[in-house]
Amino acid sequence: MDGLQGKVTLVTGGGSGIGRATALAFARDSAHVIVAEQHVEAGEETVRLIEANGGSALFIWMDVRQASAVESAIQRAAQIYGRLDCAVNNAGIEGSILPAAEQSEHDVEQTIGVNLAGVWRCMRSELRQMLQQGGGGSIVNMSSILGLRGGANYAIYSASKHGIIGLTRSAAREYAPVGIRINAVCPGTIRTAMLERELAMHPEAESEWIAAHPVGRLGLPEEVAEAVVWLCSDAASFVVGHTLVVDGGRTA
Repeated sequence: MDGLQGKVTLVTGGGSGIGRATALAFARDSAHVIVAEQHVEAGEETVRLIEANGGSALFIWMDVRQASAVESAIQRAAQIYGRLDCAVNNAGIEGSILPAAEQSEHDVEQTIGVNLAGVWRCMRSELRQMLQQGGGGSIVNMSSILGLRGGANYAIYSASKHGIIGLTRSAAREYAPVGIRINAVCPGTIRTAMLERELAMHPEAESEWIAAHPVGRLGLPEEVAEAVVWLCSDAASFVVGHTLVVDGGRTA
């Protein structure tokens, strides 16, 4: 993608799934990639994959539930590379798949704490760094098609992903005047480790999910990664506060 060569890019949850695919895609386009991940081995493996293909990458431990850990990771990235140009706030969890009345206080706090508050914590630190540099930059927040519609047994997850879209749109209006573009991506059903965990419990759901997508299949992490990278590139320079749906037509 145009304009990504040499850019310093942070990807949270970069150790697997969409996060790993996104980190690899940025590296392919000659960006310096910071893989921010709670699981050390997974994050370091993404770095090894990037370096094996001749790319530039660095692993930094981050737990998006801890404000101090987020702030420390952003500061370290800025100290090493001198700046932060792009950030992808992808880290998230599925939470408990239960009816709303059966969710526990702990489950709700965890899901909202990671998926919504975690994105806000990361975005806050990223924005502060970008402002310190004089403005400019691109941030992409990972929502879901369940941020656009409801899903039985996914009320809390859906609420967290709806919240990301509202957070993205509002912050985009605040920071567009200083050249920081903020957008969101809403993937459909994508073949990730998170999905495989659900299918292990409900294998009958796979055929239903495939049938729900007009393209007749589930998505791949690499397909979402391409959309994220495009949003961060110069090709999307006039795209601000947008929610890009990558779902094989499921919400059409």
